[in-house]
Order: sequence, then C-alpha cells, then structure tokens
Amino acid sequence: MLPMPAVTKYIFALWGEDLAESLLDPELHARLAALGLEHLQVNLDDAGVAEAKLRIATFDEPIRGVVSVWTSGDIAGVATALDEIAVSSAGWQVEERRQLEPPALADGQRADALSNFAFLRQPEGMDREHWLDRWLVHHTPVAIETQATSGYIQNVVVAPLASDTPHIDGIVEELFPTAAITDIHAFYGSNGDNDELTRRLTAMLASTGTFGAHENLELVPTSRYLFDLG
Repeated sequence: MLPMPAVTKYIFALWGEDLAESLLDPELHARLAALGLEHLQVNLDDAGVAEAKLRIATFDEPIRGVVSVWTSGDIAGVATALDEIAVSSAGWQVEERRQLEPPALADGQRADALSNFAFLRQPEGMDREHWLDRWLVHHTPVAIETQATSGYIQNVVVAPLASDTPHIDGIVEELFPTAAITDIHAFYGSNGDNDELTRRLTAMLASTGTFGAHENLELVPTSRYLFDLG
C-alpha cells in the first residue's frame, strides 16, 4: 500500500469588508475542494461579534477574516482563490497543537461561541526556544485555568507562504461562551466575583508578559464555521 500524503495546516488572514458572503459561498468551497482541500474553517469578524470589547490591531487595517485549511494539495491555488475575494490576504504554514479540543460543530453551522484569534510576534532579543517554551509549556495551563475556554488551539508558524507576508510567529485560537462577547466575568469564568476576576486577570497578564504576548499582537474576535470538503 502506498503511503498517504501528509496533510498540512495553513492559516490565512484576510482583509476587506463583506467577506462573509464570499467565504461562506458553496461555489468557493467547491473550488477549494477541487484544489485538494479536505477541511475548511472560516472565522469572521462579523455582526455576531460586533459588540466584542477586546480588539487589538497593529496593522493599518484590522484583520476581518481568518481561514484555516488542511490539505496535501495545491496551496498556491488556495492562496490565489482567497486573495481574489479579499482586499488583501496573507498565509502561513503552521504546526498545530490542540491543547483543548473545541466542542463538535455540525458542517456549515456557526459555533455558539466567541472565537478569538491572536497573532503573536516573538519579542526582539528573546531566544526562540525560550519563547516557545514559555508559550507552549508554561503559559498553556495558565490560559486554560484562568479563562472560560471551551477550546484552545495553538499554531506555531513554520513558514510564510510568500516573501512579502507579514512576520508572525504564532497563532492562537481560543473559544469562549457567547456571553463573553460583552461580559468580562463570562470571559474569565469568575462568576461575577470581582476578587476572583482580579486574581485571574493578574495571573493571565503575568504569564503573557513572560513571552511578549501582552503587546505587539493582533487580536481578532470572530464567529466560527467548519466545513468538510472531503
């Protein structure tokens, strides 16, 4: 029996308005499937998360959509298809670590959750192995214990897909209750207890500060959709 080709994960950031219609379009999905795409995840900064309080952007324009794909096929064709529907886009090959598996989601349905994407940059002067250790090993349990997360996926950037792709070192997706869009207690799971909220916030900020994730990042609140194209 011939070995199965390895499936690689890629994440794309998209800029532009009204991306929902294009990214949720079955015709786009059929085009991507023809390019060898097996799984598709679409995350949109749309009306469903319009009231989200926590947003951070260092780019001239904020990221409006995030597309995650798993494929052994033509990633250049996928990048072209996505670029055609956005004002601009950027893509990275990543190595995925699913630290807390999100709840199952029916094909094409919107998750009943707030899905936050954080695009991280390694601080200048920090050794990469130390940065990865602080993020992947030491910070992971702190993030899960101090927040009301129902899903926690880390993506270490392996390589950009183009020479002019913005530099990003890591991409995190965290899922929270829908109430967390506007309620900080729901975000941190502190059940209305201000002292507990302060304790959790303090621990979280102290941990993110050890690997530079408290600054120089993009934080995008999104609605989450999954599609099986196989």
